[in-house]
Amino acid sequence: MSKAFTKESESDDDEVPQLPALPAGGKNYITPAGYAALRDELLDLIDNERPKIVDVVHWAASNGDRSENGDYLYGKKRLREIDRRIRFLTQRLEIAVVVEPGVHHGNTQIFFGATVTYADESGLERSVTIKGIDEADSAAGEVSWVSPIARTLLKAREGDVLKLVMPDRVGEIEVLRVSYPAKPD
Repeated sequence: MSKAFTKESESDDDEVPQLPALPAGGKNYITPAGYAALRDELLDLIDNERPKIVDVVHWAASNGDRSENGDYLYGKKRLREIDRRIRFLTQRLEIAVVVEPGVHHGNTQIFFGATVTYADESGLERSVTIKGIDEADSAAGEVSWVSPIARTLLKAREGDVLKLVMPDRVGEIEVLRVSYPAKPD
């Protein structure tokens, strides 16, 4: 049977990505900057990237045989990827709870948005900033508020010694410094 008469399964490409796990009954906390970045990405996809790909697919479709038309096949695949990302971002923004970390400026207790410096048992100091699931960048020293280290640190204060549960052992960490960004005007 000719390939032209077979329908490719698109179900593999259309699977909805699973949202990263939120604690049961939890909120999707995010900073104003993180919310703005997600919103900007969504608007860019809708206003710029998707229309460009639609134009390419329309042009490619007008060239005739679609079964061997690379521009058409790639364009359709890219459209599915864009639509999937648009659905994901829309869902995330709908459930987002924007929290301004600056309201805690000057506080020594750890809440969402805090930058915390702590020392482990060997005296090694590390700093992390507690951010939302969708905005945390581990390469920049940011951790999600649902991560094990953030869960351990939340609600603690400067000087507290905490037990950090790790996969292979339980260690102690000491909170050295807590800081927040200045309040926006």
